[in-house]
Amino acid sequence: MIAFMMVIGTIVLFYVMTIVYKRFTYPLLIPIFSTTILIVLILLISKIPYDTYMSGGKWINELLGPAVVSMAYPLYIHREKIYNYKGPILLSVLIALFSGLISITILSKLLSFDEHVLLSLLPKSITSPVAIPISEAIGGIPTLTAVFVIFAGLVGAILGPSIFKVFRIDRAISRGISMGSASHGIGVSKLGEYGEETLTMGSVSMTLSAVLGSFVCPLFTLLI
Repeated sequence: MIAFMMVIGTIVLFYVMTIVYKRFTYPLLIPIFSTTILIVLILLISKIPYDTYMSGGKWINELLGPAVVSMAYPLYIHREKIYNYKGPILLSVLIALFSGLISITILSKLLSFDEHVLLSLLPKSITSPVAIPISEAIGGIPTLTAVFVIFAGLVGAILGPSIFKVFRIDRAISRGISMGSASHGIGVSKLGEYGEETLTMGSVSMTLSAVLGSFVCPLFTLLI
């Protein structure tokens, strides 16, 4: 019963915050962010242990993998355009991947981060179903990686629209690749507001980042 209540409560709260966001499209009100903050506050105020919440929350978490796989549908719809731009898409994702790895390494060295923290940070721009196993394989802390992945996604989803506006990024392929490469699933979900084509490009870049990151990230750790 407790597990059932946690699942229903989370879904209802997310639905309510979706309605609020449609009414007030302020970046900080994006449902995945506002719902997370509210759930944390409710658990703290009610003194409900995290393990109690996850007795039901884990079932929502299990849907993460299938949700990522479902993004294959828009890929199929726009397969011809993806094929036509296969070169720029692949090159852009690779540049984004290496840029993220190099910048994180430099920043971690400057801030004197512990090696385990650095290794946990490296997969931050890869979708969590892939980032967590990578983190574990290279000697990182999977739970810490999950936090970094969520943070990267939220930052991209919140600041992405402003960056698009400031730098006048208005093409679907540009918006999709930049957000999908840097902010994975959370960022890609935001792209749905820009149309199916932009969402598709985001899905492509997120998928490529996950596949390429599975090979590049472990190899990169050998160089640092």
